[in-house]
Amino acid sequence: MFWYWQVDGWIALAGTLCAIACALVGNFLVLRRLSLIGDAISHAVLPGIAAAFLWSGSRSQFVALLGAVAVGMITVWLTELIRRFGSVEESAAIGVVFTALFALGIMMVSRAEHVDLDPSCVLYGNLETIILEMVPTPLGKMPLVVVELACICCFNAAVLAMFYRQWTLSTFDPTMAQAQGIPVGVFHYALAAMVAVTCIISFRAVGNILVVAMLIVPPATAYLLCNRLAPMIWISALFAGIAAIFGHLSAISLPHTIGFKSANSAAMIAVVAGLLLLLAAIFSPKSGVLVRWLAQRKLSRRILGEDILAFLYRESEVSAPALATVSIQAIADRLKISLSPLSNAGRDMMRSGYLTSTNDGWALTPDGYRHAQNLIRSHRLWEQFLSMETGLGDHRLHSQAESLEHYTSSELRSQLDRTSGSPSIDPHGKQIPPES
Repeated sequence: MFWYWQVDGWIALAGTLCAIACALVGNFLVLRRLSLIGDAISHAVLPGIAAAFLWSGSRSQFVALLGAVAVGMITVWLTELIRRFGSVEESAAIGVVFTALFALGIMMVSRAEHVDLDPSCVLYGNLETIILEMVPTPLGKMPLVVVELACICCFNAAVLAMFYRQWTLSTFDPTMAQAQGIPVGVFHYALAAMVAVTCIISFRAVGNILVVAMLIVPPATAYLLCNRLAPMIWISALFAGIAAIFGHLSAISLPHTIGFKSANSAAMIAVVAGLLLLLAAIFSPKSGVLVRWLAQRKLSRRILGEDILAFLYRESEVSAPALATVSIQAIADRLKISLSPLSNAGRDMMRSGYLTSTNDGWALTPDGYRHAQNLIRSHRLWEQFLSMETGLGDHRLHSQAESLEHYTSSELRSQLDRTSGSPSIDPHGKQIPPES
C-alpha cells in the first residue's frame, strides 16, 4: 500500500466530508421512513440540472443547484400527491415519480448539444482526480471539491443545530409540532431541498452510489445502536467518517492483495459502510441478531428448566415424598427431549437453587418445590379460565395453558383466580395448589 498525503489525504477528506454531510440529513430520512426518497431525489435531480442548463445555457454550479433543489421539492410534492389522491403505498409513489423524472432528465440531456454525460462518473464519481482543480483558501490551496463539500457539511450541521427542536418534533410527533405552531410541511420540503443540494454537490466527486449509500447506511447503523436522536446523529457521522477513511484505504490496498489493479474509492467506501451496517445488525446490543439469538436461547432453556420443575412436582403428587429423586433419563423420556439440552437446563435450575443432583437423578429443593407449585397453579388456573371463557376442549386446554404458565406473574395469577371464582379443581379434576 502506498499512501501519498498530497493525493490520498485529500481523497479521504473529501469522502469523509461527503459521507458526514449525507449522514446528517439521512438520519431524518431514516426516522421519517423516507429512506427511498433519498434515492429518488438523487435520481430525479437530473431533469432539474438539465432544465437549468437548457434555460440558462450555463454550466454554473449555482444554476445546477437551483434546478436540483426545485426538482427535489417537486419530487416530494408529486410523491405526496400520488400517495394521497391515488391511494397507493408511499414506496410505490416514490418509485413512479423518480423513474419518470429520471427518464425525463435523460430525454432532456439527449436533446442538448455539447453535454458531457459519463455514466461511470454519474455512478461512482471521480474522487481520484479532485486534486487537479485546486483553489486558494485562507488555509492554503485546496481541491475545489473539498471546499464545496466542507461548505455543505457545515451548512447541514448548522441548519440541524439551529432548528433541532423543530426537526425533532416534526419527525417524531407531527401532530404536536403542528399544534405548537411548527410548520411541519416547511420542514418536510426543507429536508428534500437539503438532500437535493447535498446530492448535486457530491455527485461530481463521489457519484450516485456513495451519495445514496451515505444517506441511509450510516444512519441505519446508528439507529441499531442507540435509542435517542442526538447520539444517533453523532454516531452516524462517526461511522460515515470511519467508512470513508477505511474505504479509501481498502481501495488502495485490497486490490493488490487479490490480483486487481485498482478499485474505485467511492465504491469501496460504500462497501465498508455496508459491512459496518452488517456488524451492527449482528452485534447491536439493542436489537442485534446475536443478542436476539442469545435471548431466545436463554428463554428456551428457562422454559425447559421450568418444565423439569413442573414434571417433578406432578410426580410428587402421585408418589411421595414431595422431594423424591427422579432419574434424568425418565425426565428426558417424559418431556421427549434429548439429554444434552436437558442437562444444560438442569444445570441452570441448579444454579438458581431449584434442583439438587444425586447419583440417581434430580430432585426439587424447597425453593424449587415452591416455584414449581406456582407454575402448576398458573397452569391449572389458565386451564380453568380458558375452559370458562372459550369453551376449548380438554385436549386443547393443556397445550394452551402450558405455553402461558411460563409468563404468568403472581398478580396475574390472583386476577385469574378472582375471575374464575377461586376454583380448587381444574377442568381435568386435578387440585389447583395454593399460592406458595
